[in-house]
Amino acid sequence: MAARLDEAVDLTDDVRLFAHRLVNGVLNQRARLDALIQQYAPEWPLEQMAIIDRNILRIAIYEFALTGETPIKVAINEAIELAKDYGSESASRFVNGVLGALAVHEHHTHTEHPDPSSTSLARPGASNDDETP
Repeated sequence: MAARLDEAVDLTDDVRLFAHRLVNGVLNQRARLDALIQQYAPEWPLEQMAIIDRNILRIAIYEFALTGETPIKVAINEAIELAKDYGSESASRFVNGVLGALAVHEHHTHTEHPDPSSTSLARPGASNDDETP
């Protein structure tokens, strides 16, 4: 992955660094991300989800729920656009539904417990597995 990003000549150093952090973060937190996806999309086992939908969800959740670096609305809108461009006809609605449910929970968590360490969606102690995003 790093080699592919380094080969992309039209990327600025900031964009390249952001992409590295994003991909590595998703890879390192995959088990936690997958647990959140299962919690907010219980009718859809991960292995039955389209790979692109699953990875769009992982990236968006990582950005707004685990790192907090991206505003929730921005992460959801970007995920919906990715789903429209690369997913099936219903992918954008599915992604919006899962992320919307998680965002409501995230909002309530931060409203009730302003200290993110008190009840964070980022559960410590999750392990990594070998599936790529």
